[in-house]
Amino acid sequence: MAVNRSVIRGVGAYLPKRIMTNDDFSRIVETTDEWITERTGIKQRHIAADDELTSDLGIAAARQALVRSGIDPVDIDLVICATATPDRTFPATAVRIQAGLGITKGAAFDIQAVCSGFVYAMTTADNFLKTGLFKRAIVVGAETFSRILDWSDRGTCVLFGDGAGAVVLEAQPQHGTREDRGILSTLIRSDGRYEDLLYVDGGPGSTKTTGHLRMNGREVFRHAIQKISGVIEETLVMTGYTPDEIDLYVPHQANQRILDGIAKRLGVDPKKIMTTLAKHGNTSAASIPLALNQAFEEHRLAEGNLVLMEAMGGGFTWGAVLARW
Repeated sequence: MAVNRSVIRGVGAYLPKRIMTNDDFSRIVETTDEWITERTGIKQRHIAADDELTSDLGIAAARQALVRSGIDPVDIDLVICATATPDRTFPATAVRIQAGLGITKGAAFDIQAVCSGFVYAMTTADNFLKTGLFKRAIVVGAETFSRILDWSDRGTCVLFGDGAGAVVLEAQPQHGTREDRGILSTLIRSDGRYEDLLYVDGGPGSTKTTGHLRMNGREVFRHAIQKISGVIEETLVMTGYTPDEIDLYVPHQANQRILDGIAKRLGVDPKKIMTTLAKHGNTSAASIPLALNQAFEEHRLAEGNLVLMEAMGGGFTWGAVLARW
């Protein structure tokens, strides 16, 4: 039976020009390159310029994705931006991206699920496209996490960076089998009992301030391996694939030890896991599309490849998207 599938037509990314290395951090907080590398796998991260907004990063990434897709911006009717660092409390950063791209029809809105934001946004766009309500979508993950860091807290400030990634999705008729191109399955989950393990200690409705990121790293690490592995296993059971049949895993880039732990737990060849941590750090909702873009540029994605994207973020939120390239 013919069904609509959300096919990935293009991918793009943008990273700010300024780079902060681990050695740069050693002049700010008590740390070393060795300490950071050993515990996280991170060597450097990009930091947005003072005059760069989250929407600016998102627009640049979306433009590249559009060029690669061959689709004109006027033919896009849905823009979703996943971000925890919006330009303003309102309007949504997505409407600023929409305007910046010259799109004047359809709908644009933000999704806030922190590091799982891109998975949540892809899931949302997929459901809109499958129903036929919209035809083509841009899904953006864009963050300026440097704006919410406590630069005196070495346990968090060394982890995060800024950047944006984007994909263009188009609804296309497929046969309705697991051999179809496009998004084959999505799963999103949350459990608010763990809010205090990873959060920002401010907000317009509470402190009337932006606040800073706070994290219980040990507990986040433990839950990340458990929950991400679980959602991957659930996705595979739903679709009937085995871990070995996945051509490329594109996980949220939080910590190299988390990625290694997930690979070990599932018995996945580490070579199948796309890793950008060393160069990007943790870019929250931008990390999966940034990694997807790097995989594309390194020619690690061929038509027909199975790609599994997965993440966990504050809330806790977590989820996975399985797509055939």
